Amino acid sequence: MNKIYYFLILALFSCSLWAQSVDKIEAVIGDEIILTSEIESQYLQYLSQGNIQSAEIRCQIIEDLLFQKLMINQARLDSLIVSDEEIEAEISKRLSYFESQLGSAKKVEDYFGKSIDKIELELTKVIEDQFLAQRMQTQLTSAIKVTPAEVKDTYSLLSDAEIPTMPTQVEVAQIVVKPEITTEQKDKIRAKLNSFRDRVYAGEDFKMLATLYSDDPGSATRGGELGFVNRGDLVPEFERAAFRLKEGEISEVVESQFGYHIVQLIERRGEQINVRHILIKAKVNATALHAAKQKMDNIAKEINEGTITFDEAVSKYSDDENKANGGLLLNPNTMSTLHTLDDMASALRVVVDKLAEGDVSSPAVIQMKDENKAYRILRLNKRKEEHKANLVDDFAKIKEYSINTKKQEALKNWMAKTIAKTYIKLSDSISQCELTNKWTK
Repeated sequence: MNKIYYFLILALFSCSLWAQSVDKIEAVIGDEIILTSEIESQYLQYLSQGNIQSAEIRCQIIEDLLFQKLMINQARLDSLIVSDEEIEAEISKRLSYFESQLGSAKKVEDYFGKSIDKIELELTKVIEDQFLAQRMQTQLTSAIKVTPAEVKDTYSLLSDAEIPTMPTQVEVAQIVVKPEITTEQKDKIRAKLNSFRDRVYAGEDFKMLATLYSDDPGSATRGGELGFVNRGDLVPEFERAAFRLKEGEISEVVESQFGYHIVQLIERRGEQINVRHILIKAKVNATALHAAKQKMDNIAKEINEGTITFDEAVSKYSDDENKANGGLLLNPNTMSTLHTLDDMASALRVVVDKLAEGDVSSPAVIQMKDENKAYRILRLNKRKEEHKANLVDDFAKIKEYSINTKKQEALKNWMAKTIAKTYIKLSDSISQCELTNKWTK
């Protein structure tokens, strides 16, 4: 389970337990308050990761909450707002995630021991506060930039211990051969989806058809519903079709990297939509998979014998979506072509770690996004071994560090000025902490 959402679940659960027993106000910051339950839920998150009890960490959590509440209070004073539509969309997204992890809305209610309506109510405050704090911080820091001279100055002031160590990074290109899905198979899928479309327009329930026939396990249990999403959250082909629809309208068959869909628009709120869909995946048969293997073996043989270069083979044979970019694998976290080995999937890392620069791997079977199998060979283009960051090779990383340092300094100055003009009252238990900032005047 994604850690962020896991901790959100844990926070809600533990917060409810504390609220039922010992909840009280621990701090007042302007018009905002910190409750015992907020402190204890975050401390419980820390302990749940296998850490031992620490009064110092608990005090650090308190100071982080004080800073967050200070920003929220100022955001309200500055009339920063979070729209109901944004909150509802985020609630829908999180509830959809909970349901996909736990199995159904009923199981979510059982897990939390409360109704969906009550969970939504609790999430509303959590989400609004998160958005307000983020927007206040963005308002304070978004304009901060650094010059090349400032980056160099920052680097020159770092001690050897402060200079970050850059992990080993690699650049990898791939050739992918997918088993062929026959025209006959595609036509049958399209005909099946079109029949579902006709049946809905004839009066049948789209939700029931999605539950019975969709190959998307995450949404099928919800009648195909995805919940509110923003423009840019969906794959392009699906998104283009979805945003063209009127409420209740069903799209023509859409092909994406996941398979074939029909989409129905439930509701649109500006640049946010809620849709349901039916997905059917094309199934690769054994004959097509064997043919793909033979093709990949022949490509590998041509490359090894020097009949064709790897780059020429990418252009001529690869079914990779990054074919036009030389088959380069993009790091999904940074959208860079450089990957740290730790960021890679274990199966990929095992292969890449054994290659020297310029080496080409043996063909191997992989699973694609549509869950069908394909064959791949890799070439290690570049390998940068672990090293201390320097201005020549790692300027972007040092620039990022320099900007973050400048932002932290700006936030620190803002905090000191804002604390001085804000009503703040701390409980005796918080006053026992040795806090970094002077929160009481």
